[in-house]
Amino acid sequence: MGLGLLLLIIGAELLVRAALRLAGRLHVRPLIIGLSLVAFGSTAPQLTVSLQAAYQGAPDVAVGSVIGSNIFNVLVILGLAALIIPLRVSRQLVRLDIPLMILASALVYLLAFNGQLGRLEGVLLLLGLLAYLGMLWHQSRHYARTYPAPSAAHTGAGRFWSGALLLILLGLGLLSLAGHLLLEAAVEVATDLGLSERIIGLTVVAVCTSLPELAAALIAALRGEREIAVGTVIGSNLFNLLAVLGLTAVLTPEPLSISPNALDFDLPVMLGVAALCLPVFYSGYRVTRAEGLVFLCLYLAYGLHVVTFTTGMPLAGRLERWMLFYVLPVLGIVLLYTTVRAWRRQH
Repeated sequence: MGLGLLLLIIGAELLVRAALRLAGRLHVRPLIIGLSLVAFGSTAPQLTVSLQAAYQGAPDVAVGSVIGSNIFNVLVILGLAALIIPLRVSRQLVRLDIPLMILASALVYLLAFNGQLGRLEGVLLLLGLLAYLGMLWHQSRHYARTYPAPSAAHTGAGRFWSGALLLILLGLGLLSLAGHLLLEAAVEVATDLGLSERIIGLTVVAVCTSLPELAAALIAALRGEREIAVGTVIGSNLFNLLAVLGLTAVLTPEPLSISPNALDFDLPVMLGVAALCLPVFYSGYRVTRAEGLVFLCLYLAYGLHVVTFTTGMPLAGRLERWMLFYVLPVLGIVLLYTTVRAWRRQH
């Protein structure tokens, strides 16, 4: 466990360094690198785990880990990063990438409504991924044309690319290895405790496969690269939905079955968490420490509900009523007020 955590930190540091060098060399915003390279690289363990689980006949783990990872990414990773340093959110994220994340979440929910994700649904998700990658490429080209790079930036190309490629491969390799080491240890403990596949997928597997994103975002926040921290989370969620679920649905021999609990609770929560980002980010184009703390408290409540409901504890009913009739209405009123105030200030 200790070795896995050490490899995680070293891999995240190397990947963030490579991302910053690439952003400067290619003359693109660090946000674009966070949304693409860092997000895609840190999602690699999730893809491996989902494919392996699907081939072993555990679709609850394959799908649940993606749902749980997306919830964890927003509420925990952004929450912890915001506690370290308030996160600045670019207008591009609010106007484009976050609406796309909400749209992708809604699309997965809609495609899964018949109780399964087959090859056709997987192809649709992969087409969405191609469209998103094309949009990122267009944005990077537009930025390069608008703000031309100085001519000195193109010297020493051979040494730069070899060094950058080495950093990327080392960073991604260490993140993947660390994720698998931590995942094996955590799943073994969860299995010994007798937890169901759904709980293991939503919590243990989801958290462990999100550790590369957590490490990359926290390292970026500590280095003051807040665009990379936020872009990694949003990009990772999009890759989880479009690439991981899409490839898993296409490559596995049988359609991925979606449990009734996932349709009734987990997928709506994932969609709600994605939608929560829009008013929070819009009101000031930043995530404050107070908002980060709220994110963490919401994840704690979600985790408690999943565990207590699945294990049949009496606390589950009280917690659900408390969330439905007190916490969520108050949160909705506060978000509505801050969003309206932000809109008036900007108009």
